[in-house]
Parts: sequence; structure tokens; C-alpha cells
Amino acid sequence: MPTRKRDDSWLNEQCRVTLARLMPRLEARFAEGIDPAAWRAYTDRLKRYFPRLFNALLTLYGSRYDFFYHLEQILITATESWAGRPDALKALDASRAGDPQWFQSQRMIGAMCYVDLFADDLAGVRGKIPYLSEMGITFLHLMPPFLSPEGDDDGGYAISSYRDIDPKLGSMNDMVELATELRHYGISLCLDFVFNHTSDEHEWAKRALAGDEEYQNFYRMFPDRTEPDIYEENLRAVFPDEHPGAFTYRNRIGKWVWTTFHNYQWDLNYENPAVFNAMSGEMLSLANVGVEVLRLDAVAFVWKREGTNCENLPEAHTVIQAFNALVQIAAPAMLFLSEAIVHPDDVIKYIHREECQISYNPQLMALLWNTLATRDVTLLHRAMERRFTLPSDCAWLNYVRSHDDIGWTFSDDDAQDLGMNPFDHRRFLNEFFTGRFPGSFARGLPFQDNPDTGDMRISGTTASLAGLEAAIATGDDAEIDLAISRILLMYGIVLTIGGVPLIYLGDELGVTNDYGYERDPSLIGDSRWAHRIKADWERAESRHDRSSVPGKIFLGLLRLIQIRQQNLAFTRADTEIVKTGNPHVFGYFRRHENQSMLVLANFTEREQIISARRLRTLGLRKTVTDILAGKIIVATEEMRLAPYQLAVLLAAA
Repeated sequence: MPTRKRDDSWLNEQCRVTLARLMPRLEARFAEGIDPAAWRAYTDRLKRYFPRLFNALLTLYGSRYDFFYHLEQILITATESWAGRPDALKALDASRAGDPQWFQSQRMIGAMCYVDLFADDLAGVRGKIPYLSEMGITFLHLMPPFLSPEGDDDGGYAISSYRDIDPKLGSMNDMVELATELRHYGISLCLDFVFNHTSDEHEWAKRALAGDEEYQNFYRMFPDRTEPDIYEENLRAVFPDEHPGAFTYRNRIGKWVWTTFHNYQWDLNYENPAVFNAMSGEMLSLANVGVEVLRLDAVAFVWKREGTNCENLPEAHTVIQAFNALVQIAAPAMLFLSEAIVHPDDVIKYIHREECQISYNPQLMALLWNTLATRDVTLLHRAMERRFTLPSDCAWLNYVRSHDDIGWTFSDDDAQDLGMNPFDHRRFLNEFFTGRFPGSFARGLPFQDNPDTGDMRISGTTASLAGLEAAIATGDDAEIDLAISRILLMYGIVLTIGGVPLIYLGDELGVTNDYGYERDPSLIGDSRWAHRIKADWERAESRHDRSSVPGKIFLGLLRLIQIRQQNLAFTRADTEIVKTGNPHVFGYFRRHENQSMLVLANFTEREQIISARRLRTLGLRKTVTDILAGKIIVATEEMRLAPYQLAVLLAAA
């Protein structure tokens, strides 16, 4: 312990001395022409967060002889960004400082879409803001709109320039105008920060291909297979259909390039501090466009080390923590959203106010679908009971579907504790959701089916996976109603369980799979395009018709959104997962100050019963109100839940 204290004391002193030496240099370079009060506010923030930044960068790069040079360059990048930050965004910085948990409000409702599929271009998205407002949307995630290669672009995730928009969608000025108008409507813009890799058409990659060693060092390149073979002893193939390993040979330079995902996506080398500085500039430029939530893509893969699987390494967290500290200094209104589709125990490690304040909840998503297939809530209950709780200043982003495939990211330990064979169970889920299992209602598609490992993921829209496509094909009205109930059940849970709910646009209208991708040479083989669908605005015209399928889903979803937004139990509240006494019914309490809600979800197509004794044990008064159904429930009598019913009971706090 005394040694630890000396280490901390030494580190703190080095931090103090370093900043004292750098401040005069920054002031000489930037302070002239800046309002003294504004400069003082900025430097106060710099002094507050510099220790975090210094500690993180020292961990990553402290052994380098040029550490202090790169540290100064990173501070210059941050200060230049802050100096160029629009006044309206600096005002937002100040506003969010007074309400740092703003994203935990019950009014937060997220939506995500591709710009071109939703509204053709950025101007079109502006024109659809009233539609988003009608739904109560306050958070809009646009899939990557940046310049990317024609054809092979991984749905926009192969970035050729972080500062240029795909010309088919508009310009960066159009993005600034959209961000501004969204903000006026109370909608926070979310964009992706694809920081693990660039496309091979990025300017840095082009220079590397031209033989520029400075930019070859921006990536991980090897002259022969010696090191790649050592690494691949422990790596998994992310896209086995694309290429079996993680390296691609480029004969122009005679080198093997690290390509975790696709052969046109080159992994950046974060062991090079120049890469960290360059990507800091790209990140902060997005903040100054008006991005309020930055989705950090593929966070698990950013650091590599021989002898490991190169996922979730400690340095990956340190890189994000350093980025976080920079944002607190230069653009503190912006939050980080973690995209870590990894083991549930690893997902949680990215969630912290000093790392990612918000995180996707892939475990909840996967287990909602699992529970629809099994009709048994036991695995869902166990997983949520163990891992749903987060620090009070962080939140989950809960979703039913996204642009990506569904991977069965539940914990093997949880499954084995319940007597399940994880491998066999995943195989069952794949069979069920591709419609191969007898009695399945789902019409999903296999994605990245690996016969060697038995691994497979699932593509498909919410409606097709929930049975709507199959029911419409047979014309069975009862099955159509059950499919609609499944959709609303799952969205009801993500809207009430705690965190930020996210709607994959199109789900609100019940769109089914589009198989047209099979006729497009640039898309064939990637079944995810079955659920990446052009918005059907003619279908949307019927959204207020209560007798139509789109109307039933849209109006049902609006009712759920209203319930969330009108009740404080769904803001900054605690979630307690409870046993309902029925293996087919999932339950949880939401509590905030003097308001408490008990949510019950029937995951079967049959009526389910909750005993009166169980209701009383859960603390319900003799009579409670189901505020979703608008009915009085007598807790001294057994409660009957209709097929796929979600009940939201206003209980005593």
C-alpha cells in the first residue's frame, strides 16, 4: 500500500508539472482573440479532465520517447476543436453540464434508419421530422452517411472520409442544417464513429498503398505471414463467408494488412499515438457538426496483442477512456454509445461515465427473441437479474431489431445453470427463426452460416421474425393478430424496462422481409439487406387506420410511447426483476420516488395466470390499475393475462 501511494503521488505530480508546462504554450497559440471568460471556462475544464487524459495516454504511450510531443499535439487538436465549436453547441455544453443525466429521461425515444432508405437524402430526412415528432422520437441514429466505396462498403461502415458525406445523400453543410433543425425539435442526432478501421479508399490508406511509411504505420501491416500466423492461432473469423482469417494480402506493397471484418476495411494501429490524435480530430469534428451521441462501432477490436483473441483487451478500454476525457474537455455535450456485441459480461465493462455512458443491450434483444421461441422466461429472468443493473449515471439502449443480424449473445454459464446445452440451444434458435423448426411462425434468413463451427446468425425484419409474414401469406386473421401482439409485447418491454428504447424505423408499420436484394449483384449473399428496406410511405398513409395491420402496430406503439413519456416511473428509475410464479410471464418493477409500476409480459399464445397470492406478495394493493389496458385489477383475485399481453400496473411505491 505505501508503494501504491508513492506511485499515485508521483503520477499526480507528473500530471501537474506537465500541464503547467503546456498551458503557456496553448495560451500563446490560442488565447488571443478569444473572449477571456470563455477561455477561462475552457481551461478550467481542461484542468479538471487533464488528469484522466494524461493517465490514459501515459498507459498507452508512456514508454515512447516522443510521448510528450504527441501529448501536446493531442491537446492542440482538442483546443482547435473547441475554438471552432459553434456558439449554439457551446451553449448546449453548458446546459448539459447542469443536467448530466438528461439521456435518462422517460421522454427519450430513439429511432434508427439509413438516410437513403428512409428519405432518399439528408434534405428528405428534414422533411420527415414531423413524422418522427408524431412518434415522440427524441433521439435519431442515422446509419453512416459518410463517403464510402461504391459497392463494397459494409452498409456504410467502410469509411473513406469522416469529414465528407456521400454526395448522393448531400453535403456536410446539409448535415449541420439537419442537426440544427433536429435540435430545435428536441431530437438528438446520433452518428457512428467507425474508429477500428477505415476503408482502403481513405486518404491514409491511399498514401500507405503509395509506399508512404508514415501512413503504413497508421495500419497494421506485415511483410510476410510470420506474425499473422501467430495472431491467427487465437483469432476468430468474424465474417467466415468473406475470408477465413483476419489478414488480406496487398500485392502493390507486398504486405499483409489486418482486416478484422472485410478485406476492404483496414484496422487502424492504435499503438501509434499519431493515429489516436488523427482520430481525435475526426471525432471532435463530428461533435462540432452537432452530433450529441456518438456510436462507437466495434469497440472490442481496437487493440491487438499476440497470444490473445484481440478482443476486449484492457487497452481498448483505455483508448475509449482517453477519447471520453477529450470530449469532456472540448465538446462535453456529446455522449458515447458503445456497440459491443460480445459476451454479456464483457459488454458491461464498457459502460461507465468515464467510458461509454450508454450501451446497446444485445443480451436483452437476443433473449426477447429466445423467449418468444421457447415461451419460457427463465433464461431471460436469470440474465436480467444478473446483468441489467448499471451505474446510476449510465443507461442501456434497448432494442428489438437493428440494421445488423441477430447473434445469440446469452451467457453459456446462465444456460448451463438451467440445465441447457448452449450449443444445442443456439442451433434450435437458428432452426426456429429460419422457419425450419416444426410449428415455427418465423421467417428469418441465415447469415454467416459456418458449417465448421455450427455458428450462424439471423437476418429478418421484426414483423417477419414475429410471424406476420407467414400469417399474411396464409390469410389467417387470428395469426396476424398474434404476430402484431408479439411485436407490441417486445417493444413494450424495451419501452418500459429502463434505459433508452430504440425503434428500427419500419417496425412501427410492420414491414416484412424484402427479398429483392437477391437480384442485386452488389448485395447478393448478404441477407441483412432483407431487413434494410426502403421506407414504404404509401403503407405509412394507413398508420391511423385502426383496422389495418400498419395502423394496429403504429397506434399500439404510440400508446406504449405515451405510457412511457407520461409516467415518472420510467425516468431515471430503478428496475427490479421479479419472479411472477409463472414460467411464461416475465415481470419487473420500475420505481421513481413515489411512483411504482409492475410490468408483466405473457410470452405465450395462451392465457396465463398470476395467482392472487403472488400479486399480494409483490406488494400490490387490493385494487390496482393496468394503465395500458385501462382496467382495474383486483389483487385478491388471480390475474389472467391474454396471449402476448403486456400489463403495466400502477402499484404502491
